[in-house]
Amino acid sequence: MTERPLTILFMPESAYGPTNQCVGIGKVLLDRGHRVVFAAEASWKGKLAPLGFEEDLVDLAPPADDADEQDAGQFWKDFIRETAPEFRKPTVEQLDTFMKPTWQALIDGAVYCEPQLRDIIARVQPDVIVEDNVVCFPALMTADAPFVRIVSCNPLEVKGADVPPPYSGLPSDDRSEWPAFIAEYDRTHRPMWEAFNTWVVEQGAPPLPDLEFIHESQAANLYVFPAEVDYTDRRPLGPTWHRMDSSVRETDDDYQLPEELRDRPEDSALIYLSLGSLGSADVELMRRLIDVLGRTPHRYIVSMGPQASELTLAENMVGAEFLPQTKVIPQVDLVITHGGNNTTTEALHFGKPMIVLPLFWDQYDNAQRIDELGLGARLSTYAFTDEEMLGPIDRLLGDSDLRDRLARMGADIRSREGMRRGADVIEAVGRTHVGDA
Repeated sequence: MTERPLTILFMPESAYGPTNQCVGIGKVLLDRGHRVVFAAEASWKGKLAPLGFEEDLVDLAPPADDADEQDAGQFWKDFIRETAPEFRKPTVEQLDTFMKPTWQALIDGAVYCEPQLRDIIARVQPDVIVEDNVVCFPALMTADAPFVRIVSCNPLEVKGADVPPPYSGLPSDDRSEWPAFIAEYDRTHRPMWEAFNTWVVEQGAPPLPDLEFIHESQAANLYVFPAEVDYTDRRPLGPTWHRMDSSVRETDDDYQLPEELRDRPEDSALIYLSLGSLGSADVELMRRLIDVLGRTPHRYIVSMGPQASELTLAENMVGAEFLPQTKVIPQVDLVITHGGNNTTTEALHFGKPMIVLPLFWDQYDNAQRIDELGLGARLSTYAFTDEEMLGPIDRLLGDSDLRDRLARMGADIRSREGMRRGADVIEAVGRTHVGDA
């Protein structure tokens, strides 16, 4: 007997990274004949339906008067822009002044949209629910369908005694600063966690684990990080955890290298610069990078982001507000990035070295991991000198052994087809639920 199509409901965080993650996996499931519905944040209206998905969207705050004209992810663009000065602080200081308010904003969004999510679940009647977020939405846990959790950030979010604390950017082999960071996280976050946990339980969901803002799924948990850079030798994961070594979406348009960059001298490498949709909103930082990199012999493809109109590229650069990143990275020799998990894992998927300029959240952890494993360089985002940028560029481009190592690593990662593995896990959970019904 032919198995009936499943109805799969995705609830991603509003930022581009988690939403693109879900888009990639959702497209695999859609191509397999399943019904895929996105309960994304309202600013994604009209962005997901053209890809074949159903949109049943939520507001995370009272809609603005111009809500219909908001850019996708505008909720977090606005929040990040207002708090950008905090990115210049050490991670332990960001805990109180950036991390805590960010968690609170996420919590406020979860509380606000809870009635909407219950209505969406009643309408959609999903067979399986997929959440790519960092806070609990009780409606997703109390529905008559299993939920699958995706961790699309650095997997240090799944804590352990022998791995660095998440969001710290601290080294794996030097524990001297771990206790102070953990203690400060507890001090700054515990009252907020206690209040959120009380609310979660009032909505009918189980209590949260201590100082965690989201539950592990009892059915299946997915995370995105290649085996070659994973932490499982220090922090093994339980049987419900499944690694997707990479998750490179296939929905991006092709990218043709502009004519002015095709013919270049042998000593002119091709480099991709992207600080993500949020990091690139820091116009001062982007202008600094354009100035420094514009004086090198190399050529650059620049993801200019939401403030593109405020930026003037150097003569050795081309760029646009949005670029099909997964089609750009395979063509370049080096990636300069903020260290978001999507960009980090995509660069590894295609075997490219990285220079990482972290700004917030798990970007520090990715920067540290790439640096300590010798796959790139971590720089001080706001304090790097010209020499500190130019030296690693020359070193990474000139290291033929590293290029060969990364090329082999990328081929291995691609062969494991992480995105399809993720789709397989979600499909299996849905099938088990349908079979048990």
